[in-house]
Amino acid sequence: MLSPESAAVVRATLPAVGGALGEITTRFYGTMFAEHPALLDGMFNRGNQATGEQRQALAGSIAGFATALVADPDARPDALLARIAHKHAALGVTEDQYTIVHQYLFRAIAEVLGEAVTPEVAAAWDEVYWLMAGALIAREARLYQEAQVDPHKPWRQWTVVERREETPDVVSFLLRPADGGPLPEARAGQYVSLRALMTDGIHQTRQYSLSNAPGDGLRRITVKRVASVAENPEGEVSSLLHGTVRAGDELTLSAPFGDVILDDADTPLLLVSAGIGCTPLVGMLEHLAATGSTRPVRVLHADRSPADHALRADTRRLVGQLADASAEFWYEQDAEAEPGSNEGLMDLDGLGLPVDADVYLCGALPFMRDVRTQLLKAGVPARTIRYEVFGPDLWLAHGED
Repeated sequence: MLSPESAAVVRATLPAVGGALGEITTRFYGTMFAEHPALLDGMFNRGNQATGEQRQALAGSIAGFATALVADPDARPDALLARIAHKHAALGVTEDQYTIVHQYLFRAIAEVLGEAVTPEVAAAWDEVYWLMAGALIAREARLYQEAQVDPHKPWRQWTVVERREETPDVVSFLLRPADGGPLPEARAGQYVSLRALMTDGIHQTRQYSLSNAPGDGLRRITVKRVASVAENPEGEVSSLLHGTVRAGDELTLSAPFGDVILDDADTPLLLVSAGIGCTPLVGMLEHLAATGSTRPVRVLHADRSPADHALRADTRRLVGQLADASAEFWYEQDAEAEPGSNEGLMDLDGLGLPVDADVYLCGALPFMRDVRTQLLKAGVPARTIRYEVFGPDLWLAHGED
């Protein structure tokens, strides 16, 4: 735990370091990639680098961890650590890489803050870094052991058994291990990393939720093609998968990871999603149906239109198979094409939601923030609301509970 001496220094310097973290992380990534370009080949997401989301997530997680240590030096922010550890395990992050990150991060801190980084300040923040790194290394080691994965060889080849066109912009791939071996264990709600070779010879990785039941003989991932919006580039990997991958091709996947998983309680369930955020929740529905669950389940989904709603028929089918389940949809356009649906944005007012429900939430960050506010207003406790973010977690890193 953080020593009293370091806690005092970190508390005093946190405003200055926190205020400069944007510049620090920009310099850190630029220098590290310039001197270790191999890290861009399969480890770091170029799209998230281009948008700045990776830098924001790193800055937020460091500041969040330091703030938590200062507030309670004898405790650790486990939710933050668990989320990061699962992401790292899905990428095959190894212990030695923390030393590389430390080298370039502290060089960047010294360059940006200059003389303000006295030996005392450097030692205090060094203690913060290694407390965080040590906790992550230990968690990741346990995750690798539980998944029976060698972090130096985290990838496995999978054969595409079938390609399904879900919507004009969404496609599902059904997969089986190319080596004919057993499927790795998975839990409903988890994701896998997919590693793809791009046209310039660089590998890129993306995480995709498992959208079918973990016990099925095949694995399914459902991929939305990410279009270019404003200054944000189009999704490299999603465009490649949509444009080139067919039945018989092979994909490179990690073992399943992710901490937002369906538990075995018998409390009511509320599955709330928007857009492609439906994928992990449909995987949960598949699991509930496959196990004959009698839990009360309500599915709430928002989308642009019925034609854009991926896995809509699967959702209806699964809700029909469950003993006590219902679904309600909201569409911004063409709501009349889906009988019983609502027009406009998701509105929870008057739905009579069970306040004792376990809530799983997935979608774009603005959607999740809005829905979470509505849920709290409806009396649902914050502690029961769990969420999944596709990409860097800018919500948790910025201190949302």
